[in-house]
Amino acid sequence: MASLNTNDGGPVNESSEKSRVRPATRAKRELILQAAVEIFGNKGSTNGTLADVAEQVGMTHAGVLHHFGSKQKLLLEVLAYRDQADVADLAEKHIPDGPELFLHLVRTAFANELRPGIVQAYTVLSSESVTDHHPGREYFEERYTTLRREVTAAFHELCAQEGVTAPDTITAASASILAVMDGLQLQWLLHPDLIELGETSAFAIQAIVTAVLRPGPALETYVAGA
Repeated sequence: MASLNTNDGGPVNESSEKSRVRPATRAKRELILQAAVEIFGNKGSTNGTLADVAEQVGMTHAGVLHHFGSKQKLLLEVLAYRDQADVADLAEKHIPDGPELFLHLVRTAFANELRPGIVQAYTVLSSESVTDHHPGREYFEERYTTLRREVTAAFHELCAQEGVTAPDTITAASASILAVMDGLQLQWLLHPDLIELGETSAFAIQAIVTAVLRPGPALETYVAGA
């Protein structure tokens, strides 16, 4: 899915701090994050331990704590790391605005086919976040709120360009696009030989956008005629 990164507030300051970190330290943090993506993706955030991460990178438990402070902080860093991967190739390090956003979502789906580990970690952690007191819950609540707002804005701009009066289906369409992308990722992880993540995501996004711009008969029409 698309990234939550923005160019205001925290992310900029965080990037400035990281730019002052020594290259060797930055490289070690990167290795730990990559290991954590795999561990949390395979075992979940509850069963996956810092000891598992430490063993994978040839460090001690204390060494991992030295870099990230706690398991909760590492978990949140993993989520941020996944977001950064989404926008790494974009000049502004931020998802595009307007109708270009829909193309970005499709490109993200195709890119995700090449990084199953990150997709698996995201899918596991997002599912776990609905449980009580999960450290990633606030992150995912903010993520979906922000993405729904940005997709909604893209729909309004696209409707204006196409001369379509912004319909009341936009709210449902925005939530549906995000749901379809996450749901297809889950199906792809379970059946990678049957599901083409990029192509299927492109089909679904195009279908939802088309339904907003050129809505067809209501579902009840087909049911009534059956």
